[in-house]
Amino acid sequence: MLSARGNTTAPVDVIVIGAGLAGLAAAHHLLDAGLTVRVLEAADRVGGRMATDTVDGFRLDRRPQLLNTSYPEFHRVPGLRGLPLAPLAPGALVRSGGRGYRIGDPRGIRSAGLGSALERARLAATLGRLASAPDGRLAARPETTAAQALTRRGFAPRSIEGFLRPLLAALLCDPELQTSSRVADLVLRGFARGRACVPAGGAAKLPERLAAALPPGVLRLGTRAERVAVHSVRTVEGTELPCRAVLVATGARAAAELLPGLRVPGFHQVTVYHHTAPVPPLREPVLVLDADRLGPVSHSLPASAIDPTRAPAGRPLVTSVVLGPPPDGDSDKTVRAHLAELYDTATDEWELLGVHTDPEAVAAMPAPHDLRRPVRLLDGLYVCGSHRTSSTVQGTLISARRAASTLIRDTLPSRSSQQAAA
Repeated sequence: MLSARGNTTAPVDVIVIGAGLAGLAAAHHLLDAGLTVRVLEAADRVGGRMATDTVDGFRLDRRPQLLNTSYPEFHRVPGLRGLPLAPLAPGALVRSGGRGYRIGDPRGIRSAGLGSALERARLAATLGRLASAPDGRLAARPETTAAQALTRRGFAPRSIEGFLRPLLAALLCDPELQTSSRVADLVLRGFARGRACVPAGGAAKLPERLAAALPPGVLRLGTRAERVAVHSVRTVEGTELPCRAVLVATGARAAAELLPGLRVPGFHQVTVYHHTAPVPPLREPVLVLDADRLGPVSHSLPASAIDPTRAPAGRPLVTSVVLGPPPDGDSDKTVRAHLAELYDTATDEWELLGVHTDPEAVAAMPAPHDLRRPVRLLDGLYVCGSHRTSSTVQGTLISARRAASTLIRDTLPSRSSQQAAA
């Protein structure tokens, strides 16, 4: 995608800094309200951490994006309606107690690996109640860590260790489950309501779709902001860009560099391995979870079974996630040994296609965690991103909509007054 040029210093209503998911979604909301917008992106592509590399015909996500079909924001963001999604089979395939077992639809769990029929019925009933719980009821619950909440809410130990703990670790990218229980409740409710899914064609398809739907001239790639004020942005080249409001929509650390005093959270490191195999290790498009914790892999996806567009015909793609840095020593050998256990198949002939690790992949959300951190810093200066809500795609999109809505309420009345005075 090429950045638009033309009259790049003409005043606009809003300058959005960052063409990741938050910035692009916010830009659509602002444009939908009739404001003029310019989006500045320092990189030569959109998407931020939502990136997909192409290697020998494979599409490899730098960080697997487990989405959910129940995300309401997919229907609220102009440009994302009708987004092609590749759904996973309900439930998961879990390695626990030295063997693998299949957990079906969370609303009708039938696996003997979860314990007695009574325990399975209790789990299904609890997830069913969670699926129908409104936001207010979840927010009223006492806040603790996700790990403590699982125990306090009456789940059987085998249900926790054999399913819920590894599931939440995968969805939150938090192996110790120190994430706020309120965030965990929202994530688990989404799992109970809908189907886990991935963007068809790779994670980068989300921001690329949003960018392609912008009017010509809105997006400027390769333009780094050096300083922000309420009515202007200065680039590293020294160009002063006038505007009526600025919305910083970068990651947490970059936002703090532009907005001194903004808190930088801790982060969870995530490492992703992509392999191809002589034969598919699994033909069902299901999430593979590790409950035993005897190896480095948290979860794995038979990616080409879920989304065939991610791999050349006849060449399976397996994407696996380590929640932390790569293992010491020969990390690929260690990971493949663990995958052999998870998939119950030989992995000696698996070929490594790529590894990507990001020390700041996911902003940590320990309790207490404010899901509605302020998006207005000053009149004319706003901020959004996953670090303002929750470190999920849904949270990122909510933050973008909140910031855009606040900015619109602040801006449109004053613009109408100015036009009337003229």
